[in-house]
Amino acid sequence: MPQKGVKTVAQNRRARHDYFVLESWEAGIELRGTEVKSIRLGKCALKDCYAAVKNGELFVYGMHISPYEKGSFSNTDPLRPKKLLMHKSEIRKLQQGVMQKGLALIPLSVYLKDGRMKLEIALCRGKKLYDKRDDMAKRDAQRDIDRSLRAKG
Repeated sequence: MPQKGVKTVAQNRRARHDYFVLESWEAGIELRGTEVKSIRLGKCALKDCYAAVKNGELFVYGMHISPYEKGSFSNTDPLRPKKLLMHKSEIRKLQQGVMQKGLALIPLSVYLKDGRMKLEIALCRGKKLYDKRDDMAKRDAQRDIDRSLRAKG
């Protein structure tokens, strides 16, 4: 019986720093057996990865899944493109969003949901340097407010 609930395996923390997340979706990932075992052990990196629509299908590129230690001949290339499983209408909507100027499909996290591997993918717009500075200033101000409230209480 598969375990119920959601367990986050890997996150792309840099994505929220570099992009404005406009909308996000959940997609299944087409994986091989040893890749699933490796991801369950947490050997997955989403740094510098992106998704793209190719021939009406959605793929994620640059997602690194380390080879499973106990696997031998069945291990695959760690950086091979992985097919994402979504409804055709959702893929069309994503493709239209990417065709707009400055939008990209960025994977945000990989997680287990009811025993199945899922990838949270988002339609994002890139941040400029001044947007990043704004966010850092807001975060610092909020940290100072929280600190002063703790000191009083």
